[in-house]
Amino acid sequence: MLSVIVIWIYMFLTTFLIGYGILSVMTRYIPYRIKHVDSYLMCGVAGATVYAQFFSLFGRVGLAANLILCIAGLVVAWYGRHQLVGMLWKVWGNIRENRLGERGKMFIMLFLFLLFAYGTSRGIIHYDTGLYHAQSIRWIEEYGVLKGLGNLHCRLAYNSSSFALSALYSMAFLGGQSYHCAAGWLALVLAVACTEMTGSLRSRKLRVSDFARVMCIYYLVNIYDEMISPASDYFMVLTAFYIVIRWLDLLEEETKEILPYAMLCVLGVFLMTVKLSAALILLLVVDPAYKLIREKRGREIVTYLLLGIVTALPYFIRNVLLSGWLIYPFTRIDLFNTAWKIPKGTADYDAREIQVWGRGYTDVNRYHISVKEWLPDWFRALAGSEKLLVALAAVSVCVLLVYGVGMACGLWQRRLELLLVQITVAGSFLFWLCTSPLIRYGCVYVYLTSAVVLGSVYDMIVSRGRNAIRLCGAAAVFLLILYKGVALGREIVSSYVSDYWITQKDYENYETLSYEIEGVTFYYPAKGDQVGYDSFPSAPSKVEIEFVGQAMDDGFRAVN
Repeated sequence: MLSVIVIWIYMFLTTFLIGYGILSVMTRYIPYRIKHVDSYLMCGVAGATVYAQFFSLFGRVGLAANLILCIAGLVVAWYGRHQLVGMLWKVWGNIRENRLGERGKMFIMLFLFLLFAYGTSRGIIHYDTGLYHAQSIRWIEEYGVLKGLGNLHCRLAYNSSSFALSALYSMAFLGGQSYHCAAGWLALVLAVACTEMTGSLRSRKLRVSDFARVMCIYYLVNIYDEMISPASDYFMVLTAFYIVIRWLDLLEEETKEILPYAMLCVLGVFLMTVKLSAALILLLVVDPAYKLIREKRGREIVTYLLLGIVTALPYFIRNVLLSGWLIYPFTRIDLFNTAWKIPKGTADYDAREIQVWGRGYTDVNRYHISVKEWLPDWFRALAGSEKLLVALAAVSVCVLLVYGVGMACGLWQRRLELLLVQITVAGSFLFWLCTSPLIRYGCVYVYLTSAVVLGSVYDMIVSRGRNAIRLCGAAAVFLLILYKGVALGREIVSSYVSDYWITQKDYENYETLSYEIEGVTFYYPAKGDQVGYDSFPSAPSKVEIEFVGQAMDDGFRAVN
């Protein structure tokens, strides 16, 4: 646990300073006052991830990458020293005078910090972490990016940008274990952001954003014993929650400036690099893009476009280097003819396997069965709570259709900005449902669709003076949070072991066998398909590949 705390302090300092530097430059010529500390942190997380990906194109992400990151942070701190000292002095003054309950807020944040550090230090290692997450991160730590790595194991070509972030903060270069604290850090940032709904509960005036926060709390409790794993799903879901929650906050505060919406859209581009299936979040770009074009703010349009391109560029470059495809395993875009390209048949098979696995099957031959056949089986296989949440999301889509028709017919007030958010989450839900509906792939869309749509219905009813409903709504939300809090407490107590107080629980490792390819030793599991972190390089089975050049550093290609 102590190791997690130390790394988190380092993550806070570096991501805050990188985010502060980026947003300070932006707000210097596009005036806007940043209202939340987590804005700097999330901007810094995205910036550090982009940096780590670029660095991986030239070498291993380790000591040198961290030294340069620290130097960049120190430069930002020096140039912004007056403003940073002013921010710290203001916070200290508020705490000393207990202005707006600042002492209570600091106590809550300290409690959450320790609670999530405890959870991140121990827990359940995700199955896929032993399958390929740990190996993906170690490749970045040891080599950066290697041409044709996906030929060794196709999942090593999945290329989530979250693996680069995990490698940057793994501290493996110190010679000890490779730590995996980044998912827990992101969970902590979201947990703190969710505490902002306490004011709504006290005043019994729940907003749509508060319903999104409730679902975020529900998710945080569910992954509390799993966030030790560097699974890309956690990074994707938590970032999507953050974007939607902060977007709704801006709408409810009637923020007219375009910059915060546009920067959330850039964060949406970052989200796409974490998991490409989240790309529909970029539907949100319609609102700021329309306003910028209407107001003919050409310089700002170019600025945001460049930010988006810089954010996405290393991801696509890494895709090509790892697999030979621009978007692996999507083979309809075939632009490159590299020596290390994963064969089209292998990529297509992998894509189909992902989809049938999400539908609850293991036989790829069932890829072509109709929705009428697989959807009932998939729904029956869900847990009870999952069935309820999916059903609520489906009902919400129907409600949204009725709501949209009513707006078009002038039956009630037009709320186009909110409608865009609702369409975005509902569209993402339907896309997930029709492609690969494994719950952990897209639970955020299930949660947010019902929260944003039904939350807006609640808001419409309450706005007409239904005080009883307002009271019942606040009470229901409070009881749900209390219930999940008690459940989390029981889980922590029941699973308590007096261990991992100093160092974080390490990756799980498995018995492996070895073989050689052109004089280099490779490993594969003695049974099953998991290998863990230590046996490196490895894959779930023996593979027939060869080096592109004379050494492994030159990359891999499939044997024809």
